Amino acid sequence: LLDGGKAAQKQFDNADNMTEQLGALGTLIDIGQANDALAVFARQWGGDRLVMDKWFALQVSRAAPADAVEIARALTQHPDFDWTNPNRFRSVIGGLAMNPAGFHDPSGAGFQLIGHWLETMDGKNPQTAARMSTAFETWRRYDADRQALIQAELNRLKALAGLSRDMGEMVGRMLG
Repeated sequence: LLDGGKAAQKQFDNADNMTEQLGALGTLIDIGQANDALAVFARQWGGDRLVMDKWFALQVSRAAPADAVEIARALTQHPDFDWTNPNRFRSVIGGLAMNPAGFHDPSGAGFQLIGHWLETMDGKNPQTAARMSTAFETWRRYDADRQALIQAELNRLKALAGLSRDMGEMVGRMLG
């Protein structure tokens, strides 16, 4: 961070294992210099689904707060994003939830994006959707504006026709 990313780029270029390379990639993301490294990493590890889950998650969880929702949205359009795969779903949607400042953007865009994907996943895999809904679990701890946005999203989910029992139970419990 102190040298403008030179050490991180060197670490990335010279890494002899995925863990070192991923650590350097995270730093490059933090300082906004990861585009080339992200492409190199994807070419190198594209055949390993679990490693690529890390690639997806890292981009969202380490994104600048102002960019996190758009990065998550863009990654859901990526050709390798398969929302029916629970690991890939968690890597992007969970990655956004793990970026608190991005997820809790005052606009509510993070809440809406996660709510949309919970609704989508609920029809295919209710257990995964219910588990991921815990991103909203602490909604009462936030300021009144964010509480209102989260509560509106939870109420929207609760009102869905055909909502699974799993999701209905989680949303109902969170709403009290």
